[in-house]
Amino acid sequence: MSTKVIIADDHILIREGMRQLLEFDGTIEVVGEAGDGFECLKICKEIPADILLLDINMPNMNGIETLKEIRKQKLNLKVLILTVHNEIEYLVQATDIGVEGYILKDSGSAELKKAINSIMDDSIYIQPSLIPAFNNYLIRKDTDMDKIKLLTKRELEVLIEVAKGNFNKDIALHLNISERTVKNHMFNIFKKLDVSDRTQAAVFAIKNNLIQLR
Repeated sequence: MSTKVIIADDHILIREGMRQLLEFDGTIEVVGEAGDGFECLKICKEIPADILLLDINMPNMNGIETLKEIRKQKLNLKVLILTVHNEIEYLVQATDIGVEGYILKDSGSAELKKAINSIMDDSIYIQPSLIPAFNNYLIRKDTDMDKIKLLTKRELEVLIEVAKGNFNKDIALHLNISERTVKNHMFNIFKKLDVSDRTQAAVFAIKNNLIQLR
């Protein structure tokens, strides 16, 4: 039985080329195509498929937003993101939401089919060239979490205020503490996070989404 695939990409030529490539040996059948996120969701609801090949850059609703909706609506299909983006942040977002595969558009046909077959075998497939950067990101995130855990509740509150761009005087007023106490907290924050100034501390907080805690 052939693997049923839906292709979502806003470029018609890419969809046509991918359809020909995938259907060449008869093991894969393209059962639907979409040019944007809204059309993609509609087709995924109407046409039974095994795998969705999803581009990130699409009009109306991009690939990440579409993936979120697919998971939110619990549609019964696996998702392989096929994109030009090699920035690790996109891969991290996709894996956090729940994607089965992620490869770049400059991959060869053999790798694309390998990714599809792996996903059909209930494996996760990430393009090999992206794995080192992805692993480094995970290691860094683990290290960051270890540092965050060192902060007291008050130090975390001060750090968040710094990330918002507030000065010591404003932080003291907002948290109902003295400026001297704020300075003491800042000294401890710099030491625990291994940063040398408030700019680096703010960047640390933003990268780790700490501002969303408030």
